[in-house]
Amino acid sequence: MMSFFLWLFSHRKEQERAASSDRRATVLHDSVLFLLIFLAAILVCSALARLFDDNNPFAAPVFILAVALIARFTHGYAWGIAASALGVFCVNFMFTYPYWEFDMSIAGYPLTFTSMLLVSLSISTLTSRIKRQEQLRLEMEMEKMRANLLRSVSHDLRTPLASIVGSSSVLLEDEHLSDGQRAELLQSINRDARWLAQVTENILSITRFSGGVTLRKEDEVVEEVVSSAIVRFRKIHAALPVIVHRPEEILLAPMDATLIEQVIFNLLDNAAVHGKNASRIEISLFQEGDRVILRVTDDGCGFSKAALAHLFDGTLAGSGDGHRNMGIGLSVCQSIVRAHGGALSARNAAGGGACIEFWLPAGEEANHENAQE
Repeated sequence: MMSFFLWLFSHRKEQERAASSDRRATVLHDSVLFLLIFLAAILVCSALARLFDDNNPFAAPVFILAVALIARFTHGYAWGIAASALGVFCVNFMFTYPYWEFDMSIAGYPLTFTSMLLVSLSISTLTSRIKRQEQLRLEMEMEKMRANLLRSVSHDLRTPLASIVGSSSVLLEDEHLSDGQRAELLQSINRDARWLAQVTENILSITRFSGGVTLRKEDEVVEEVVSSAIVRFRKIHAALPVIVHRPEEILLAPMDATLIEQVIFNLLDNAAVHGKNASRIEISLFQEGDRVILRVTDDGCGFSKAALAHLFDGTLAGSGDGHRNMGIGLSVCQSIVRAHGGALSARNAAGGGACIEFWLPAGEEANHENAQE
């Protein structure tokens, strides 16, 4: 237990360092973007000034557009407000007669530039507010997921822990157990310990992208991530075959490979544990447009109508053994996929059994190769 809290403390420190690094990267990104968009606006207005012989009626709209772009693609209100004030100055100083002088004395200028400033500030404020509302929505979803996971885990951990304690106590205290009884108790301990390990993996997966830490995505070969998940799966369910249908071309997708591997493992484990009489699992990989799609199907019992309505909210009870909650893993899967900009869905397959699939945005190289074909 002490080692767990030490790990938790060190992990929190690591998250804080990562968050600090992300903040510095964000400021640098916003600064460069601010300069590039503003320089582009100046160049466009300069070109239009030459085209219209210095009578440039497009300067104000061009800089208002620049303000809107800066507010849209930077973080917070400060960049948009700064762009609004600087845009008004540039229009007056560089692109309004008398040129290269700041003059507000000509009739109509004060009203014109005041209107431009107000419009720019309004656009910047509205854009930042919309972005903030979207961020709050994502945070609410994350908080809901954490609450569901905590509720499910806190309830479901009791049964396997009690079973492990009880079985180990019997093994230690009862000297008259037969070899068969000892083997049965050891199998029970092993089964419950494996389930606890899987729950721990899901919790660790959530901590990797919660608390405001940005995902570190890189283009990965999807087939390699799938193979890693299958290797983990076969250590637990060696008797259940997994058939992979893959295209001839290499599929790339930007992802945190560890998290997506956890998603695939959860889907495979769900099919094995809750499929009931499933004799095989099939994984299909393919690309449609700018999406890489991964589909997991089995030939088991499929989902009931009641189960389909609550698959991803973390509240769905599983096989009825008291602790194998299908909703925990699938709720984690959905959150991870959404954090990658994709989506996850489930249905019953046409030929029987369950079908769960998710898509991720394709990598740039994969999109390029697809366009060439």
